[in-house]
Amino acid sequence: MFRDLDWMTYFMIILASYRLTHLIVFDKITEFLRNPFMKEEAVTTNGHTEVKKVPKSKFGYLLNCYWCAGVWSAIFIALGYMFIPTVAKPLIFIFSIAGAQAMLETFVGVGTKLIDFLSEAKKRME
Repeated sequence: MFRDLDWMTYFMIILASYRLTHLIVFDKITEFLRNPFMKEEAVTTNGHTEVKKVPKSKFGYLLNCYWCAGVWSAIFIALGYMFIPTVAKPLIFIFSIAGAQAMLETFVGVGTKLIDFLSEAKKRME
């Protein structure tokens, strides 16, 4: 089975896993899944107090931890690809496009911020 896995499909599975993980852990649209497992807690740092959402269970930690959710997303996508490919392949295709787009957007955003930062630094030096 794995001998037939070409590099493009493998790369698409990686991108799909990345996007699914991001969807679970960070995206606003899945906040309703995370909220029942989170609690608000006051955190004081350097004399400044702020309210943060923290997990109230191990499952909440799983939904809030990028590394943890990433492992389970990879398992879920890999098992789907191996055992129900007719369902998994279209989802992998869509999530891989969305994952690549998210990465490109991150690079563009970082590049734009860097250009702005360097422009401001140049103005201050003049």
